[in-house]
Amino acid sequence: MARLVELGYLDDRAFAESHVRRRSGSRGPLALAAELAARGVNREIAGQAVARLSGEAQLSAAVDFARLQAGRKPPAGYRELLERAGSKLVRRGFSPSIAREACRVVWSGTEGDVDP
Repeated sequence: MARLVELGYLDDRAFAESHVRRRSGSRGPLALAAELAARGVNREIAGQAVARLSGEAQLSAAVDFARLQAGRKPPAGYRELLERAGSKLVRRGFSPSIAREACRVVWSGTEGDVDP
């Protein structure tokens, strides 16, 4: 094992950063941290990798997912969008505030902060 670490084949930090890059388009920071922990990555290393995920990147991924959900079956209103897409975003590891903001952006059709 020591030889594998020495050669760079076993590098939890590189694995965690790569995992976050690959999966951050569909998962929020809470889910990413849980996935890394399930794969045996130290919580500190997982936390550092997830911390590099900016708020803008999280919001962008959440908006993309909410748009996809809204396009499948257009919601009757903002509350329906929030209940359907917002709850799925939270289950995917996004914070409730990011989920609400993503639904707000999709509902308003702009990138601005518009109350529904």
